[in-house]
Amino acid sequence: MSRRSKANQNQKIPATMSTQHPDNAAVPEWCNGDVIDGENEVYEAYFAYETLGCQEVMWDAEGKDVDTRVARKLLTKYSDFFKKHTMGEDVFLTYRIPNPRIEGVERKIVVETLQNIPISYDVASTFYEKKIAPIFEVILPFTTDAREPLWLYNYYRKAISSTEKISLDRSTRVSDWVGTFKPERIQVIPLVEDFNSLLTVDKIVKPYLKTAKPKHLRVFIARSDPALNYGLVCAVILSKIALSKLKALEAKMQIPIHPIIGVGTLPFRGHLSPPNVDRFLDEHRGLSTVTVQSAMRYDYPLHEAKRAVDRLNERLPNGEPTPIEPHDEKILLQILHKCQMEYEGTVEALAPLVNSIASYVPSRRARRLHIGLFGYSRSLRGISLPRAITFAAAFYSLGLPPEFIGGKALANLDDEEWDVLREHYGSLTNDLRTVSGLLSWENMNMMMEMREDVAKRSNINIANLNNAITQIMGGLDAIEDQLGIKLGSQTPTERKHENFTNNFLISYIEQEDNEARRFLLEAAKLRRCLG
Repeated sequence: MSRRSKANQNQKIPATMSTQHPDNAAVPEWCNGDVIDGENEVYEAYFAYETLGCQEVMWDAEGKDVDTRVARKLLTKYSDFFKKHTMGEDVFLTYRIPNPRIEGVERKIVVETLQNIPISYDVASTFYEKKIAPIFEVILPFTTDAREPLWLYNYYRKAISSTEKISLDRSTRVSDWVGTFKPERIQVIPLVEDFNSLLTVDKIVKPYLKTAKPKHLRVFIARSDPALNYGLVCAVILSKIALSKLKALEAKMQIPIHPIIGVGTLPFRGHLSPPNVDRFLDEHRGLSTVTVQSAMRYDYPLHEAKRAVDRLNERLPNGEPTPIEPHDEKILLQILHKCQMEYEGTVEALAPLVNSIASYVPSRRARRLHIGLFGYSRSLRGISLPRAITFAAAFYSLGLPPEFIGGKALANLDDEEWDVLREHYGSLTNDLRTVSGLLSWENMNMMMEMREDVAKRSNINIANLNNAITQIMGGLDAIEDQLGIKLGSQTPTERKHENFTNNFLISYIEQEDNEARRFLLEAAKLRRCLG
């Protein structure tokens, strides 16, 4: 077995997964307009493979419309590249589908997407002149129940690939008329995103391993939604616990488990950026695959993005996760509880302000609505929030990095809790220092001094706003005291960023919408991501 992790002698596990997360501030020069959609997304997949060196592309049908004929278009338009790089063997295309349990009206997109897998098989087999499945893995988001991956696995096996055996008359089967349906089975990648599911990820995937008996299993650990729902510290701790539990399950079941983690460029959503690749990999041991999201691809110079992808391809898989023993897990759960409670209370109070600012964040993908009839929103204690990228963008635009929300909990940790936290989140100080210059003390003071105007503008309860800002200020003091970090702009770039966030807040309060949007975007370009 080579260092490049393989489930068997024929299938490699890709190290880098290009995704369609809309976190980029800048628009790539090849895109026609401000939104990447349609044929631009097809080209983007080729660009990720050929130019950046990503080994996998997520083709995302969760919350957005996608071209289900992408495999045919890629092989047809870029045949020279794909003749040399076999889809399904050298480079990979992986669907993310909506979760039917949550999606409601649009749940049958799952059916449409899965039905296209045998079509792609026929197209690729003709293109390569051999039997090959270019698409054979499907990501299931919001996996919370051990039955869900099995439902997806069995639906494809029983309702799609097995239809070839249906008799149309006494002498004719479906396969005689429209051909066979290959591959016979798909591999399901559960995407685990919420608090309880991350803590019990082993119990969620174990029944799938027992029933489907895959040669290996890829498990997707979310970072964005846990950060949105529980805060930075909780998101990191939950991912570490999940990695530890998966490793223990792998040893017990003797089936290779290959974790994927979904991360953005700033610390709140993961801190995988070109300057931080090695530190990220040292912090998050035990990974097989990481996501390379849009901000990393388009908000950094091309040579920096490509060098980062090359480094990830070289270093992944990156060893084994640090085992978390029962004693340490108990202490980490105490820390989780303290940080979660502090974070949730503040975000709950500020939800109307965040939702008001969200409308100023530019769209970078043609997503459907995530509230009401056409999808699902993220929520905290029953309060609807924008998706994680927009949520983070709103706070960065206020001059308040979301990494600092709930920071007051750090002052309530005892010595043992600090020791365990530092052991399992060694990059905490570095992560917070990375965004320290994005904190605007002037905006914090402005929101307090002009709280009546802010409250009126955002339809937020003024007492809630006042209490939330007071809590945040206490958290900022705790971070400076506990970690020795000086918060506030220091460098010329940070000062420019602060100026834009100052102007954004003023424009927002005065309802100068076009100016507010302009200042928000200029600040995002300086920090090299929307959120």
